[in-house]
Amino acid sequence: MTIVRLGYVAMSMELANSSPSKTMTFSQFQKIQDREAALHKLEQISQLNLNNTFKHLKHNVASDVHFYRFSSRLIPLATHEELVDWNFLKPLKLLLRDIGSFVNKHRMRIDFHPDHFVIINSPKKHVLQNSLKTLKLHYILLKAMGIDITHRCVMHVGGNYKETEKSLERFVDNWMVVPRAIQKMIMLENDDTSFTVDDTLYLCEKLNIPLVFDYHHHLAHHQQENWQMNWQRIVNTWETSPLPIKMHISSPKSEKAFRHHADYIDLPMFMRFLSEIKGSISQIDCMIEAKRKDEALFTIMEQLKMVEHIEIIDGSTFYMK
Repeated sequence: MTIVRLGYVAMSMELANSSPSKTMTFSQFQKIQDREAALHKLEQISQLNLNNTFKHLKHNVASDVHFYRFSSRLIPLATHEELVDWNFLKPLKLLLRDIGSFVNKHRMRIDFHPDHFVIINSPKKHVLQNSLKTLKLHYILLKAMGIDITHRCVMHVGGNYKETEKSLERFVDNWMVVPRAIQKMIMLENDDTSFTVDDTLYLCEKLNIPLVFDYHHHLAHHQQENWQMNWQRIVNTWETSPLPIKMHISSPKSEKAFRHHADYIDLPMFMRFLSEIKGSISQIDCMIEAKRKDEALFTIMEQLKMVEHIEIIDGSTFYMK
């Protein structure tokens, strides 16, 4: 028997006017002649994003959703080189602490997925340095919330640069300059164009990093179609984690746009995956990466009620018998 717990990404389709990713560009910042006023505007946007995040967390508790991905755009321009003097944490400290207390009280699993420009294996020193700045921001936010930082940021391996082996080894080399506290946050995900499950496993096993298996990405990009051969190796990368194994589930938009995410999750596709891993682990947390966010989660939970050998536990969790 395996417990399956579903989560969704950042934005609810049921909450109006509640984006946690409102932003300000640096050019917009510069147009405000009074720097203090510009910084105050940034603080207001950040506070709005965090308040909207809190709304999502309350919505999740009311809906029995225990797994949620924070937006990585909560604090606009926090890592910009022209704003190193901005102490963004000071006016947000109490709100961040309240968010973390709520998450911990309700034993919710949360994590981040930093943007695509966060590339640890970049051959360019400034790209690596900027990536570390962004990861440090995630670390600071987690610490301010009082949330255990262990395995909270999922990332892709990075750029392939048409040299898979060299790019993998560059990740290993660059990993050595990543601070230990940042290393502790990281999970790696196989992607849909550059690094297969085998490639990602090489790094995860070598560096003791959990692998987040993305089923859709694997179907779009693989060398060996039979992912099941690697399943136990994937499970083993989670041996030292305090969290259940995690995977990503999405469905192709169409055959032509196979790599693009559909609005909802294709139930037969999801069930094919679950039937293969059933009983191999006690629990798996599945992050839904669908355009309709929590609506996709609620829709598939309704569909699962009609599936044999499924026992619904609550609004986002079920047993596979």
